[in-house]
Amino acid sequence: MANKEKLFTEFTAPTTQEWLDKIEVDLKGADFQKRLVWRTNEGFNVQPFYRREDLANLKTPDALPGEFPFVRGNKKDSNEWYVRQNIVVDDPKAANAKALDILNKGIDSLGFHVPGKLVSKETVETLLDGIYCDIVEVNFSTCQRHSFELAEILVEYFAKKGYDKEKVVGSIEWDPMKKMVMKGKDVTHILEIAPKLVEALKEYPNFRCIAVSSDALNNAGAYIVQELGYALAWGNEYLQQLTDAGVSVDLAAKSIKFNMGVSENYFMEIAKFRAARLLWAQIVKQYEPKDDNSCQMCVNATTSTYNQTLFDSYVNLLRSQTEAMSAALGSVHSMVVTPFDAPYEDATDFSERIARNQQLLIKEESHFDRIVDPSAGSYYIEHLTDALATEAWKIFLKVEEEGGFLAAVKAGTIQDDINATNVKRHGDAAKRKEFLLGTNQFPNFTEKSEGKKAQACGCGCGHAEGEEPAFKAINSTRLAADFENLRIHTEETKVPVAFMLTIGNLAMRQARAQFSCNFLACAGYKVIDNLGFKSVEEGVDAALEAKADIVVICSSDDEYAEYAIPAFKYLNGRAMFVVAGAPACMEDLKAAGIENYIHVKCNVLETLKEYNQKLGI
Repeated sequence: MANKEKLFTEFTAPTTQEWLDKIEVDLKGADFQKRLVWRTNEGFNVQPFYRREDLANLKTPDALPGEFPFVRGNKKDSNEWYVRQNIVVDDPKAANAKALDILNKGIDSLGFHVPGKLVSKETVETLLDGIYCDIVEVNFSTCQRHSFELAEILVEYFAKKGYDKEKVVGSIEWDPMKKMVMKGKDVTHILEIAPKLVEALKEYPNFRCIAVSSDALNNAGAYIVQELGYALAWGNEYLQQLTDAGVSVDLAAKSIKFNMGVSENYFMEIAKFRAARLLWAQIVKQYEPKDDNSCQMCVNATTSTYNQTLFDSYVNLLRSQTEAMSAALGSVHSMVVTPFDAPYEDATDFSERIARNQQLLIKEESHFDRIVDPSAGSYYIEHLTDALATEAWKIFLKVEEEGGFLAAVKAGTIQDDINATNVKRHGDAAKRKEFLLGTNQFPNFTEKSEGKKAQACGCGCGHAEGEEPAFKAINSTRLAADFENLRIHTEETKVPVAFMLTIGNLAMRQARAQFSCNFLACAGYKVIDNLGFKSVEEGVDAALEAKADIVVICSSDDEYAEYAIPAFKYLNGRAMFVVAGAPACMEDLKAAGIENYIHVKCNVLETLKEYNQKLGI
């Protein structure tokens, strides 16, 4: 047919103003900005809807895959990434056996953490026995002081095996500035190793040896824009130092690898990786490289530990799965999925298998590896990419004004910023402004810790851990830790019984009983819900028969004036009395001696700590 019928031509596309007018009608006078516009933690607003006209002034939709500034990824023909698993090398032979085993289970990228004392030719030969380094990506981390020695050993090993230098892909994750920013240790003298390290591996163009470990910031609670902005400044510091030492910008840029975290904000994390490539390409371009491909950012993404939980730990699988999807759609080079049991134990064979399969699922079944930058053109994600780039660039420029990343670390401004965010996020979690499913919201009422304790984290390099920090350090604590500590303490000391005295309006008493059960179970209390009582006396008698330590009256605001004081007086101090809600008659209830209330504006954590204290726990 010469003329093809166009679908929907009989419909007129509504304008943005028409959409806004319709929304205003549906809101029935409520404030559009307050009800529907989301103010992100990253410093910008997100609208409830986007249209093509919102992209009119953006340049990102015009970019092409595999071309500068690489916002749409480094590849043109696929979205392949390396499926990576890390191995701690205590025994080189055992580590090699494990590596060979997991290579047959879907892994094509290995990460070996080798203690400095084990770095030797024998260790490398044992570790890599039977592993073809021109097919499998191999990554190494070790004590910073031994990294150059390890590089020389690897170069000799690769030459001995006769590998095509173009086909050897991997890295040595040398990043002394990580220890400076995270631990406050002064290791500036180690920075002089960088040019020698790059020189040793210069004949292997796809084997990188300088790392930017911004995943550590992510795991310390940094917001997305903070991780992005500081990662760029971190990378630029290494780039500046290398070029100042006489290393060509092309070689220097191709030696740097970014280890970035992935948090739970699905769409924003996709945009983060797009914005990261865009900004890094612009930074490298200012050094005037000979090859635009030198401006490509190489990213290994690791799913976050900051939001992982000890209780209801299988929910961690849901978190890491969406994080892995974000990283894949964000077109990363390689990815590590953190096992779900990481908060409380060394990974088991089961948890490692599940972590591998989470990547294989989206690769082999969902085909995330087939389409380059599938989010391109999405009005929302294009907006997020631009907004994140704008805000991250502000952070980058601020750090540069302070003299660069190293100077800012020595001054402690970066550590202060991340620590402040961590404190704010813990405060938000305590008030349930930030949800952790299974921990501060909808906990499993019957779950016990069963001896699980939070894993202690350590550097493991064995050098100078007893020294006093020279600079400020970052205080890294998982978001769920406060609630977990409270719950474990309750479990190990005394588990109080909280009884729901439900009375009056059916809908309100059920809603408040459910709210109260969720509230109190966050501390591990045993909660007893009920269908309802005809009188407060009947409810109190039932509570005492159940040996309740806490009686929570659940009713409507209007009915509290009728029921709360009689129930309180009849209970007569035989258990703690709590009102579910913040009724208008609260002052009258307080005057009668009722002092405990739980409602949506409560600081859940502090309230539960207070109740524990009153109960002698």
